[in-house]
Amino acid sequence: MSKRKPPLSLENIIESLTRFVISRGQKLYFSVIESTGRHKRDILVARVEHARDSLEEAKAQFQTALDRFSQLTRFDGGDLEDVYRQLKIEYDYSNAKALAVQDRIDAVEDVALALFNEWEAELDQYTNRSLRSSSRQKLRLTQQHYGQLINAMRRAEGKIDPVLHAFQDQVLYLKHNLNAKAIASLQHELNAMTAGVSGLIGAMERSISRANAFVESLNGTQPKALPAERG
Repeated sequence: MSKRKPPLSLENIIESLTRFVISRGQKLYFSVIESTGRHKRDILVARVEHARDSLEEAKAQFQTALDRFSQLTRFDGGDLEDVYRQLKIEYDYSNAKALAVQDRIDAVEDVALALFNEWEAELDQYTNRSLRSSSRQKLRLTQQHYGQLINAMRRAEGKIDPVLHAFQDQVLYLKHNLNAKAIASLQHELNAMTAGVSGLIGAMERSISRANAFVESLNGTQPKALPAERG
């Protein structure tokens, strides 16, 4: 006798329905946009540029937050509540920029997947074998370029949370301990935060460089080989 499958849980049903709704919504969105003459390739270029710009903004904000953090470690009198508020503002701005980066990278992945699926399916519509082979080659090269891009973007994204968490810890500690000893603790953490932000900014810069190269390759008549992946 075959075993009966266990009933789906409410969570599984909701998750499946959510995926279905998102998928249908994306298809409708792409259909509407393409009816105006813009294709998925154009949408992908635009979203990569938006993600790149978001990374630029986040990079600048995290550097500003680190600079502010460094300045406040040299606190020599004044309103400790004001010190806390300044750090909290920089943390909130940094968190907002981080969320924007994540959303825009997700948006890049959505349209890239739709574009590659469509491109793959349309290869069968060719009657000319030479043209089909050339298009397939361009697809594979574009996918390779995209893989390097999204890996770089996800690595940069992955370095954000540890920096944000360290920043949040210091903001919370200062909030709960508005005294000179709490300020002194900021100095103790400054080196670690500097290293974390430096690594984050380096990853963001590599991701931005990848984004520029990817957009250039899509806008060209023939995708060019990109430089080898770096860690």
